[in-house]
Amino acid sequence: MDKTLRSIQQEIDDYIGQFEEGYFQPMTLIVRLVEELGELAREVNHSYGEKPKKDTEPQGDIALELGDMLFVIACLANSLHIDLTQAHDRVMEKFQTRDKNRWTRKAGYTL
Repeated sequence: MDKTLRSIQQEIDDYIGQFEEGYFQPMTLIVRLVEELGELAREVNHSYGEKPKKDTEPQGDIALELGDMLFVIACLANSLHIDLTQAHDRVMEKFQTRDKNRWTRKAGYTL
């Protein structure tokens, strides 16, 4: 079964709901998101950038770091009662209108 943003948000809400502490405060979640972004940046830099890992560093996982970011983003959205599917739809509408002629389209490609 494919997951949707809505089902991911629900899965995370169910997980967090089992704990008395609940969601962290929004500012704490933003700090966590920045921390996860740093970990993702480090892995991308090691894999595709100019800073190879040291022999003593464990192998990282870019997909796992992206998953960590998705988890924190969903936590933030849930804590603020934001539907990520609706947020995504609004962003895509913005790109498809405001930025529709910003980049060169591939030949024969239309939406």
